Amino acid sequence: MNLASFPWLEAEIIRHSLRLIKSYQHWTGKPLTGDAPSPAEIAHDLFHASFVLLSHGTETDPVLNYGNQPALDLWETTWPELTAMPSRLTAEPHERQSRTQLLHQAAQQHYIQNYQGIRISTTGRRFRISNAEIWDIWDEQEQKCGQAAKFSHWEWL
Repeated sequence: MNLASFPWLEAEIIRHSLRLIKSYQHWTGKPLTGDAPSPAEIAHDLFHASFVLLSHGTETDPVLNYGNQPALDLWETTWPELTAMPSRLTAEPHERQSRTQLLHQAAQQHYIQNYQGIRISTTGRRFRISNAEIWDIWDEQEQKCGQAAKFSHWEWL
């Protein structure tokens, strides 16, 4: 079986999925997904959720480390390509400064909502996202290990 086709089956992605939902619950007081009986089923449900979900790590130039199926579809890419991409490349060059400022604001507040901005797929198609939420991801030792973004509203430009 090719795990690139089923990333939610990887132990690290299951662990990361749990971090995503726990951190979201912590910052918002709301669940990110419905209840599932096992961590693997939680990871599956998150990967196939009805909303777009992306995250990146804490590197100096953060690299995407998660994108669910709606994110892969929207950015017109594959799991291996997405998880090798610096997250800044999700925005056009002239949009990157405002994106960076937003991520700094999110890091200071740990959670922001109602963000909107222009993004670009790997094939060059532009789209506007709206009502996005951005939050800090914490690991099991309550150390920041990244940031995530979730949105359901977007339109092609």
